[in-house]
Order: sequence, then C-alpha cells, then structure tokens
Amino acid sequence: MRPYRHLFLLFYCLCLSVFAVAQTDADSTTPPAREGQSVRNVAKVSPDSSGMAKDTVKKPFEPNPKKAGMYSALLPGSGQIYNRQYWKAPVIYAVFGVAGYFIATNYKQYNKYRTAYIATIDQDPNTISTELYGESELKQLQDQYKQWLDMTVLLTSVGYMVQVMDAVVFAHLKNFDVSPDISMRLQPVAMPSGGVGFGLAFNLK
Repeated sequence: MRPYRHLFLLFYCLCLSVFAVAQTDADSTTPPAREGQSVRNVAKVSPDSSGMAKDTVKKPFEPNPKKAGMYSALLPGSGQIYNRQYWKAPVIYAVFGVAGYFIATNYKQYNKYRTAYIATIDQDPNTISTELYGESELKQLQDQYKQWLDMTVLLTSVGYMVQVMDAVVFAHLKNFDVSPDISMRLQPVAMPSGGVGFGLAFNLK
C-alpha cells in the first residue's frame, strides 16, 4: 500500500502545482484584457460624447424665404414673426387696421350718397331722398367717395404686397454671408482697349 500511497501523494501534489500555475497565469493575463476592454469602451464612448457635444451646439437661425412669403401672404405680419422681426407685426396690424377703417367708411358714404342720388333722378314718387343736397351735389359726393374708396383699396393692396416682399427679402438677407471673409476694394485694372482704369475687386478668403 505504501508505494500506491506515495504515488497518490505525488499525483496530488502535481495536480496542486499545475492548478496553482494555471491560476497565476490566469491572474497575470486578466488585467491587460480589462485594460484593453476599458480602452475599447472609451473609444466607443468618445465619438458619442463628441456627437452629443456637436448636437448641443446651436445653429444660427436661417429663415426660409419661401415659408416667410407664404406666411405673409396667408396672414399679414406672420412672415415677419417667422423671421423673428416681432416689432414689425404690430406696425403692420396698425396699418391694416387704419386701412380697413377708411375702406369701411368710404364704402358706407359712397353707398349713402349713391342711394340718395338714384332716388333723386329716378322720378319715382315712392323713393324720396332724405339728403339736403341737390342732384349735382349728390353726384359729386358719390364720385368723390368712390374715388377715395378706390384709392384706399389700391394703397391697401400695395401695402399687402410690400409686407410680403419685406418678409421674403429679409429672409434672403438673413442668410446672406456678411462675414469679414468677404472684402471689396478699388484697384487698377487693364482695359480691353489697352488703357488702365479702376475697378471693384471682391475677395473671398
């Protein structure tokens, strides 16, 4: 039994030594793997963090001229609000409010004197004008208020087109590059005829 016991102890010690060496090798090789893993994690996180940083940077507001014109055409002043020119909206509303008042007043007066004029010249005893003006005076008042009505409608239409154009033009100018990279200067240039003249030169850096 003793030879087998010695063999068993020798085999047991050999297994312990192999297990210990294997454990030591495993412990020595584990940290580099973790470091490599951490480096890969950092490498993966870095683009995301930079992407988040790029996303947090606000771009300057660049209005769309087509949208600005469409908004102003649908509702006067809304294109200026879209362009963030908020102070223009009350001005536009005030102008159109005054224009609407004069249109309504002139239209009312025109119908008033027109009805009185027709009642005067139709020779119908059932239609009597209550105005104190004569036939020629009623005709003159009717024509005068008709002229004022047409002029008010025309100016209102012009104002409507102007506010639409204002919204479109400002949206274009808002996106126009006015940075210091663009410069202009006066410099001598060669003329086709062989002489020397002066011209404007634009430099784009």
